[in-house]
Amino acid sequence: MPHHGNEEEHISSARQEQQGNGHQEPVIRDNRKVDPVTGQARHPEGAESAPGDGPDVDSDGDALAQAEEILNGIEVPAEESVAQGVPAGSTTTEAAELKNDLLRLQAEYVNYRKRVERDRAVAGEMAVIGVLNSLLPVLDDVDAARQHGDLADGPFAAIATKLENALKTYGLARIDETGVEFDPTIHEALIQQPGEDIEVDTVSQVLRSGYKSGDRVLRAAQVIVAVPA
Repeated sequence: MPHHGNEEEHISSARQEQQGNGHQEPVIRDNRKVDPVTGQARHPEGAESAPGDGPDVDSDGDALAQAEEILNGIEVPAEESVAQGVPAGSTTTEAAELKNDLLRLQAEYVNYRKRVERDRAVAGEMAVIGVLNSLLPVLDDVDAARQHGDLADGPFAAIATKLENALKTYGLARIDETGVEFDPTIHEALIQQPGEDIEVDTVSQVLRSGYKSGDRVLRAAQVIVAVPA
């Protein structure tokens, strides 16, 4: 028989008819999770969440927060903390490759630093040599004045001595020895003349002094060479 109205009223009337006929009233339980009237979620009648049966999901949607709390409480082993999909043995190979790269970079840096220091030392040496070469004409004038007796004494003689001593501190050395074997690397022979009682070419006289700085010859000495007769 079709009926109209609220479903709860229909259930109530059915109960009254059954009671009037003397029949035992059946127990009807509404297990629907959504209330058909209000449209809100509800628990089954008489059902209570017992402790330990699982998380109590209320209308506030607290299940996601509880799930995150459970996941955060799980300790992940160090072996599983690496990126997924990477074979177990590849981490060791990767570490070895990174170590080799670091060692190679370190070697390149050490070589670069040595090269820079060497270039800096060469640049400093070349700067000193440039200054010494520019002062060689001054030293020639000092030698000429000394040979003529103009620097025997007086203030100019003291100044010339101080200049020569200052240049010695930068490694400047004079080439003016006589009676030594002729060496084409430090001597420039302008005149050759026969000599007595000599077996090799010998420097007999220095016409203009030469200079060197360390092992570098700045200027060869101009000399007269005595050769065996």
